[in-house]
Amino acid sequence: MKTGELAEKAREKWGILRKSKVERGEDMDGKILVVGAAILDVLAEPVDERVFETGSSPADAITMRTGGDALNEATILAKLGESVQLLTVLGSDPASELIRAHCRKWGIGLDHTRTEPGVDTGINVVLVKKGGERSFLTNPHGTLRSLSAEHLEGDYLQGVKILCFASIFVFPKLGGRETARLFSRAKEQGILVCADMTKRKNEETVKDIREALACVDYLFPNYEEAVLVTGKRELHEIADAFLDCGVGNVVIKCGNKGCFVKNREMFFESPAVSSIRCVDTTGAGDSFAAGFVYALSQDMDLRTAAAYANVCGGLAVQRLGATEGINNIVQVENAVKKYHSP
Repeated sequence: MKTGELAEKAREKWGILRKSKVERGEDMDGKILVVGAAILDVLAEPVDERVFETGSSPADAITMRTGGDALNEATILAKLGESVQLLTVLGSDPASELIRAHCRKWGIGLDHTRTEPGVDTGINVVLVKKGGERSFLTNPHGTLRSLSAEHLEGDYLQGVKILCFASIFVFPKLGGRETARLFSRAKEQGILVCADMTKRKNEETVKDIREALACVDYLFPNYEEAVLVTGKRELHEIADAFLDCGVGNVVIKCGNKGCFVKNREMFFESPAVSSIRCVDTTGAGDSFAAGFVYALSQDMDLRTAAAYANVCGGLAVQRLGATEGINNIVQVENAVKKYHSP
């Protein structure tokens, strides 16, 4: 048996290891467009809560890294070998130059990124507790939350195969109607629509974003976010609340329990990666979403996509920083084989 046939047999055996588009010699023009925030994170780890009483406290590490939901997802997808464009808002300042340099390093396209010279590029201070849980200090006047309907004008969907909207509820100027307009434009052009979300800011419910949800093929809320916006606590009821709004597939991130996936034909739970040391949960949800989207781009089935997503989330929490834990597709495929083999 030839080497190529052996490799294909091995992939068939595991049922989850697929060649990348580059390996298959396919055209990379069918790109993924990620829409959302791109900022810098200043991380301090570990942080003692008594610092607010004592005035100062030592930390083992204080570092600056790129961050923001959209940039995190775009970075992981680029590391996995995908062709990625980023639609975000940046200022015209040193912080924005660091982000642009990061995108050049990983081959993330910035053709559709908007520049706002009078606005500071977003910088978050991330306080990481022992055990990996984190809290954020944000600048509400910077670019983090400045994306608006005006920034979504133009012909940026041409050639896009998958649209990833990194987080519903992040942008005050993008309500349910404006988000729905973006999603419906994508659907009209045959583009697969994926969306993540963050915690609601103004007591919103699924009713407030129903029009946008009706255009979403894959939704990636975490359990806490989903409980708040649906008013439900049981996984099936949460998923049904989203499905009733027209979502195609609901993928609920459940932390160290893995994820719960449901659509109108099936449901299942996929376990998290076991026996890992959690250092920092920053970007874990973004890495999860990127892993799932990567699998979709490779035409993998739902169970395999969930396995890739859980592995990417699991790798992410083992290193300080949102995207430091994932290196390339070989690392991810090996981890999928190790933790999710039949």
